[in-house]
Amino acid sequence: MADPEVVPYCGQAPLPSTIWSSWNLDPALLAVLVAAALAVLALRPGQARAAWGLGIAALALAFVSPLCALGSALFSARSFNHLVILGIAAPFLAQALPAPRGSRIALPLAASTIVLWAWHWPAAYAAAYESTAVYWALQIALLASFVWFWRVVLAPATSPVAALLAIGAGAGQMGLLGALLTFAPRALYEVHGLASLPWGLDPLSDQQLGGLLMWVPAFFLYGAFALRTGRRLAEAAA
Repeated sequence: MADPEVVPYCGQAPLPSTIWSSWNLDPALLAVLVAAALAVLALRPGQARAAWGLGIAALALAFVSPLCALGSALFSARSFNHLVILGIAAPFLAQALPAPRGSRIALPLAASTIVLWAWHWPAAYAAAYESTAVYWALQIALLASFVWFWRVVLAPATSPVAALLAIGAGAGQMGLLGALLTFAPRALYEVHGLASLPWGLDPLSDQQLGGLLMWVPAFFLYGAFALRTGRRLAEAAA
């Protein structure tokens, strides 16, 4: 069960009546985000700057908005937080960076998969809930590994066939994790305690919703990039 003396990085679990006042205004985090936003000036004008700006905006949604605090109450909110990081922020940031000349796609696929599954190992999840250092170590690892993954997948030098296979594998492993969480017979993340009850969810239902978020919406995000890569493949075959 949750230790009432433990204060997660994003703050104590909010109630529905207090959620919209639960912004994370950590000065260090805000300074990093502002510095990252200003780094856009080092990028070439145009699409790269727009992608970088959208990526930073997605990170602000994940870490500054009330979504951060909601993740202290609901496992499903934490799942959505991760979806924003790996499926929105990471690919936008990846597209803003210079394309790699070549990289083995299996390495970033393996790294991002390992980090995602490690995040959802109950002991690691509990450690991240209780320790700010562990929380940020895992969040940075999640973002970095998925930026690496998308940077290679979306690179012009990467074969469209290899990119499609990697996107399919990435969606598949996330869907498998989501399915395991959805159909688990009991709630696995006891650190949330009964914080989900004010939100109309018992702990198991909250976990099932989190699994569905990783399972269904993630397929649409990956599918969008698969369609884009499929167009590259069709153009190359034309």
